[in-house]
Amino acid sequence: MKVYNTMTGQKEVFAPVDEVVKMYVCGVTPYDSSHLGHAMSYVFFDVIRRYLKFRGYKIKYVQNITDIDDKIIMRANQRGISIAELSGKFEASYFEDMKALNVMPADVNPRATEEIPEITKVIQGLIDKGFAYRTPDGSAYFRVTKVPDYGKLSHRTLDGTQAGARIEIGEQKEHPMDFALWKASKPGEPSWDSPWGKGRPGWHIECTAMSFKYLGETLDIHGGGQDLIFPHHENEIAQSESFTGKKPFVRLWMHNGLLQVGEEKMSKSLGNLITIKEALAKYSSDAIRIFILSSHYRSPLSYSEEGLEAADKGAERLIRAANRENSAGSISSLDPAPYRQRFIEAMDDDFNSAQALSILFDLGRAINQAADAGTNIEEARQTLKELASEIIGLKLVRVESRTVTAEASAILSEVEEDRLLDELKSEINGASIDTLVRQRAAYRGMKNFKGADKIRGSLAELGILLEDTPKGTVWRVKK
Repeated sequence: MKVYNTMTGQKEVFAPVDEVVKMYVCGVTPYDSSHLGHAMSYVFFDVIRRYLKFRGYKIKYVQNITDIDDKIIMRANQRGISIAELSGKFEASYFEDMKALNVMPADVNPRATEEIPEITKVIQGLIDKGFAYRTPDGSAYFRVTKVPDYGKLSHRTLDGTQAGARIEIGEQKEHPMDFALWKASKPGEPSWDSPWGKGRPGWHIECTAMSFKYLGETLDIHGGGQDLIFPHHENEIAQSESFTGKKPFVRLWMHNGLLQVGEEKMSKSLGNLITIKEALAKYSSDAIRIFILSSHYRSPLSYSEEGLEAADKGAERLIRAANRENSAGSISSLDPAPYRQRFIEAMDDDFNSAQALSILFDLGRAINQAADAGTNIEEARQTLKELASEIIGLKLVRVESRTVTAEASAILSEVEEDRLLDELKSEINGASIDTLVRQRAAYRGMKNFKGADKIRGSLAELGILLEDTPKGTVWRVKK
C-alpha cells in the first residue's frame, strides 16, 4: 500500500511502526451548522480508516472539538448565551450529521476546554526550553526563530511566510510570525487559570496536547483539509517537535482537497455553504458519499446539483444490484474475485476511491446482467455488499421517499432554523426566507403552531411579512 505524504510530496509505502495505527484528524469548531465541506473531509478519512481496518490494521482514531475560539465567543455574545451552550448545540448537530452520513464515531473526541491542564503543561514545557515566552499581559507565544526547519510542511521559508505578516495592536510578539499558545483573558471572555495568568488556549496548541495525551508523541497519520497545512499544521509540527525533541512528530501527513462552489472553497466565513442537513433533505447519505468519493481525496471537488443527482442515480444502481434475487440451481456462477482484486489495487494506490467506486459499478452491472441470464450471483452480490458497505460506507437501503413534505416533518433542525434567522439580521436573502417559509408550512402540517408562530414573529421583527393564500404563502419585505 502506498500513500501520498504532504511532507515529502510523494507516495510512500505505508508501514506503521507499532501494532496500532495512531490516527489524528482535526475536528470542527462548533459555532455554526456543519456543511458539505466538512462532510467531504470526514467521509474521506472515514473511508481511509475503514480500509485500513479491512486490510487488517488496528486503529486508534482521535478527532478533537475546538469548543473555545474567537468565533464561538462572538456568536455566543451575539445570541446572549454561554459558549458552552452554543458549542454544545452545534456539536450535537454535528454528531447527528455524521451519524446520518454513516461516518464511524472517533475513538476519542477531546474538547479543548476539558484539556486545559494538558495544554498548560505543554506550554510551560516550551517556555522552560526557551521555545516560548511569556508577555507582560499574561499571554504566551511560540518563538518560530528557534526552529531552523520551520515551514517544511508547507515548503516555505520563514522569510517567505513573514511577507505581509504584522503584529496586531495589543500583541506583544518578538517576531511577526510568532503564534499564540495562550491568550490573556479579556473582559467578558471565558478564562482558565494558568501559571502565567488567566486566559484561554490558542488554536494550534490544543491539537499537540491532545495528540500527546491520547496517541503519544509520534503519530502514524495526521489528517485535515488542505487549508490547514499552513499555519495550523506547520505550527503543530514546530511546537510538538520542540517540546519532545523527537522527529518526526507525524510519519504521514494527509490532506484532502476542498469543496468548491464556483471558484471559491465552501466555508462558513464566505457564506456559500450548503449544510449537511439541507443536502440530506434532498439526497440519501449513499448519494452524498458517492458524490464525495467519486473524486480523489487530494483533488478539489466542485459542488453541483447535477453531480449529486448523478450520484443519487448511481446509488440506486448499486442498491438494485445488491438486492437482486439469486438464480437458484444455476450451474454457472459470476466470479467476483477479479473485481475484488481490482478494488484492492485501487485503494492500495493512495486510497483511490474514485477508481474503487467505478469497479463497484462494473461489478453491479455484471451482477444485473448475470441475474438476467439466470447465472448464480450470490457470491458476487455478497462481495458487492462487503466492499460497498464496509469500506465505502454505503447503507445500500432503498429509500422510498427522500422529499420532506410539509405534512411529514420539519425540514430543518432548531439549530438550522436559528442560523437562518440569525443570518437574515445582517442580510435579506430570498432563498433563506423561502426555506423558513417551508419550515413554517411543515410546522403547520404537524400542528406545531407554536413553531409556526415563532417563525412568523421572527420574520416580522425583521420586516418580512407573510400572507397565506390558497396557492401558498407569499412573503414580502416591509418598506
